Amino acid sequence: QVALVESGGGSVQAGGSLSLSCKSSGRTFKSDAMAWFRQAPGEEREFVAAIAWGTGNTYYADGVKGRFTISRDDDHDVGFLQMNNLKPKDTAVYYCAAKRYSGIFYYSTDYTDWGQGIQVTVSS
Repeated sequence: QVALVESGGGSVQAGGSLSLSCKSSGRTFKSDAMAWFRQAPGEEREFVAAIAWGTGNTYYADGVKGRFTISRDDDHDVGFLQMNNLKPKDTAVYYCAAKRYSGIFYYSTDYTDWGQGIQVTVSS
């Protein structure tokens, strides 16, 4: 059974930066597609970014391109989301998700493993 634990959230003013981490335990992370989703109050969970296993190819939602960077450290079973130039609309609970031996998907229902979520709040 895999466990994903996010860390690094918090509060920041608009224009600031935060770095999220997702630590995987229970299986080898290097064969997992990994993604970040977010959910604002009253909204559906939405895709933010994903990184493929093997190739390390990355994919981003249009609203975060050029501001967010997803990466992974397979030696330590950790994924990252570097968020720069944050905006109030980025305020949400951010979730790490993974799926073993999988391609990249943009829908939350396609991922089998989830972290508990972490709050990111951006004030204007």
